[in-house]
Amino acid sequence: MNDFQAVADRVEIEALRAEFTDALMMRDRPRLAALFTPDGVLRMPNIPVEQVGREEILAGGERLQRQWDFFVQNSHPGTIVLDGDTATGRTYVQELARALDGRQGMNFAVYHDRYQRTEEGWRFAERVYEVRYLDTSPLTGGAPRAADAAPGFDAPAPAERLERAADALRANGFTVEILDDAAAARVRVRELLPEGASVFTGASETLRLSGIEEDISGSGRYDAVRPRILAMDRATQADEIRRLAASPDVVVNSVAAVTETGSLVLASGSGTQLPANAGGAARAVWVVGAQKVVPDLATALRRIEEHALPLENVRAQAVYGRPSAVNRLLVLNAEPRPGRGTVLLLREAIGF
Repeated sequence: MNDFQAVADRVEIEALRAEFTDALMMRDRPRLAALFTPDGVLRMPNIPVEQVGREEILAGGERLQRQWDFFVQNSHPGTIVLDGDTATGRTYVQELARALDGRQGMNFAVYHDRYQRTEEGWRFAERVYEVRYLDTSPLTGGAPRAADAAPGFDAPAPAERLERAADALRANGFTVEILDDAAAARVRVRELLPEGASVFTGASETLRLSGIEEDISGSGRYDAVRPRILAMDRATQADEIRRLAASPDVVVNSVAAVTETGSLVLASGSGTQLPANAGGAARAVWVVGAQKVVPDLATALRRIEEHALPLENVRAQAVYGRPSAVNRLLVLNAEPRPGRGTVLLLREAIGF
């Protein structure tokens, strides 16, 4: 290897390590997962956690992120030892964090890394997180917030805002249940769905991360519409796909935003999932993370453009090889059919 190539490799690996910290700080879990090889491993023995592959790293990161009040990581360059298309190295980090349950502290740690050159550039083949110092004394500072500022688009809304949204939704004809977390929603969805019903699930990170999509598509308890559609030819069976998606017995989905004035807002690139949500399905169940509660419709649209779309773009590129777009919007201001629409509003953040 010539000196120029070695310098270029070191620069790219340093950029990889810096992007890891940036994705972590920006809570951009899809980007963070993409920094690993497809079978890359993230190990944190002190927790203990071992995540193998991009999907596990993404899902595990989402679960961890939902526990934070705030998290700060500073990383410092360590060693890099090049060996052709592979390399090893270390990165030193200092972290401050407080969880929503009150756990907090500061630590100093080391990432022990293995890197791999790929067609996408250098990627992590393995990151092993080793804590060298831990102080769980109460932190004297906190995340700065104006007293009247709304939480960020990825921060769970506090209890009073959830209650306001729930009351407004009920006034608009929706059935609303406030649940602790995705695990509770998973159980409740199972209770709400009649066995043997045709059930269409929207393309939703909330449903995927919670396990609800797997329960519906893989359990055999229901006539799951989504797997049938995915197995069909979109060119020759487009009409059949349209009819299947538009009028199932039940649609289970999430939303991009729910307003404190009692509206649900859904966004879609193709529009395929919107008819069932709008009224084509006999019943609808929406599972909504607490971070999706916003004051009004204008803020809901801003949340879609500024927060949900960039995250969905990364997912769409990884899964479909093309970007997403907000080509269709559906705003449900009320539910005129009593008992049709159930909103499971969670106290935790999940999904986009």
